[in-house]
Amino acid sequence: MSPLEGIEALAGLMLIRFHLQKVSKRLLIYPFKLPTNHILKNLLNDDPPSVKSSNTHNIRSLTNHQKSLFKGHLNDAHSKSLGIFPSFSPIDPEFSPGNRIIDTFSNCFSFNLVNKKVENYNKICGQELDEMVLHLSSDSQVALVIMDASIKNDIATSILHIHSYNRPLVKTVHHASFVTTTEAELFTIRCGINQSCGISNVSKIVVVTDSIHAARKIFDNGSHPYQIHTTAILSELCNFFSSNESNSIEFWECPSKLRWRFHSSVNMDSKSFSISPSYPTKLSWDYCKKIDCDDPLNLWKMTFQASDRKGRNFLD
Repeated sequence: MSPLEGIEALAGLMLIRFHLQKVSKRLLIYPFKLPTNHILKNLLNDDPPSVKSSNTHNIRSLTNHQKSLFKGHLNDAHSKSLGIFPSFSPIDPEFSPGNRIIDTFSNCFSFNLVNKKVENYNKICGQELDEMVLHLSSDSQVALVIMDASIKNDIATSILHIHSYNRPLVKTVHHASFVTTTEAELFTIRCGINQSCGISNVSKIVVVTDSIHAARKIFDNGSHPYQIHTTAILSELCNFFSSNESNSIEFWECPSKLRWRFHSSVNMDSKSFSISPSYPTKLSWDYCKKIDCDDPLNLWKMTFQASDRKGRNFLD
């Protein structure tokens, strides 16, 4: 093995040819940033023709046999784009200046984060969560939502438990194929808020999650792949806050390694399912980017392990 390959292996860098494969696959996103009158847009356009004469060059007009005869980025981009870009508009009311939830209801939501700089922060976090539950357990106007998501065999399992005073425990399970953990967590938050708002006399929602970064995406005004969920959550929260000025929501961070008993039970439930993976034709764009990055990395690992030039005692 050459010194350069040895340095790349120790530094965790993959070979340039694998890096180029990753970059070429991620270039699939660029056709969707082109102007509407660009020729590639015409080829990728999947809308019904506005005139009687259809475009014979449109990928949509090709048969399955014709599509199987050629391979390339345009066909891959068209296949991956189906169902990826939902009906989201940057001018939706939830994202308009002056109507954003951070402008109109800034006092109605809060985050309780774990301070990892202090000593024994896990113990402190567990005590704070126990005190919070003890304090809110007798309040009939509070809905405590505890959630978690796990991925096994490319199947995401999202589970949420809703605790409310003098009401039976509500358990909800969702499964999704080929999505990232952040997408699954956001969808679970979306379902938890939706169900909590449907409970009568609830004025406060407390969400406990180990993926606090997913919850912060809700209030992120920048462009990101999860806006289909954040738009729905913001719309639900705006209605919830508008119905009563005293309504509020809190997000509590609960690290998985803390093994807090309420969150641990949800985590165990999410991992107890064994589902056979399905292979839908529609994949999320964020998952596609993850796969396009993981494939060259795995190929590099296999190439390195099978290399005859690797020294006997170079790496295990």
